[in-house]
Amino acid sequence: MEITEMTPHHWQAVKDIYAEGITTGNATFQSSVPTWEEWDAAHEKTCRLILIDNNEVLGWAALTPVSGRCVYAGVGEVSVYVSSKWGGRGLGKKLLTALVEESERHKFWTLQAGIFPENKASLKIHEAAGFRIIGIREKIGQMNNTWRDTVLLERRSKIVGI
Repeated sequence: MEITEMTPHHWQAVKDIYAEGITTGNATFQSSVPTWEEWDAAHEKTCRLILIDNNEVLGWAALTPVSGRCVYAGVGEVSVYVSSKWGGRGLGKKLLTALVEESERHKFWTLQAGIFPENKASLKIHEAAGFRIIGIREKIGQMNNTWRDTVLLERRSKIVGI
């Protein structure tokens, strides 16, 4: 098993894992998987990782900029997804740890995550990776005509020196 840089070549597997997450109803507000072009434009060009074993992508992690304003250039929103057939084996934690390390190499000083309260596994791995709960964003968005809350978590870099 190794963690390596995600390339367009990996998109089909990444897309399939993302679709699994969407289907759970507790991973994202997204209702469908974007095209590669849409996904690529929305995510940081650095800090895109996959966990691979025997040429099979088991999971992925990436950062999305929180704003286009230059003052937020070191702030990223975290996405971590693991294939349902590989869940419960610590792979999400492994990917998130690697993403944190990669983000610090690229001078990100703050990482944030918005996680549905029902997604206990995701909350657990984020807290293990040094994220702290900032608060609950009540009824922040609608999914299937139901208002949903998210838990807002944040991690400050210890390396960048903030």
